[in-house]
Amino acid sequence: MTQTVEELLAQARAVLDRVEPAAAEELRQAGALVVDIRPLANRAAEGEIPDAVPVERIVLEWRLDPRGQWRLPGLDADRPVIIVCNEGYSSSLAARDVQRLGLHRATDLVGGFRAWKAAGLPVVPGGTPAVP
Repeated sequence: MTQTVEELLAQARAVLDRVEPAAAEELRQAGALVVDIRPLANRAAEGEIPDAVPVERIVLEWRLDPRGQWRLPGLDADRPVIIVCNEGYSSSLAARDVQRLGLHRATDLVGGFRAWKAAGLPVVPGGTPAVP
């Protein structure tokens, strides 16, 4: 059985407690890990969320497996994680995938980085290299 990307997206979002930009900022201030999966070109051109960790989508599951040997430092299954893409589509699929790894508090940002920036939330100059 095949599905459309819209069906996949709807299924992913059904298991997420997605956050709006203001709520994401509150969570970030409280210690949530913000993971930016946007390409370097977007981060460089548009800026980044302060303290966000850029992780290329190709290695995301390895960096966010709370039991994996290649996980990000300080990552555990209880830490809230907010995944950010440009507009909040690919981040929904990514958040669903990392929830399956045991990060049950993983979610994504409604509207992505562009909604964050449009809301007037903090942005720093971009271009940070992704975690290898």
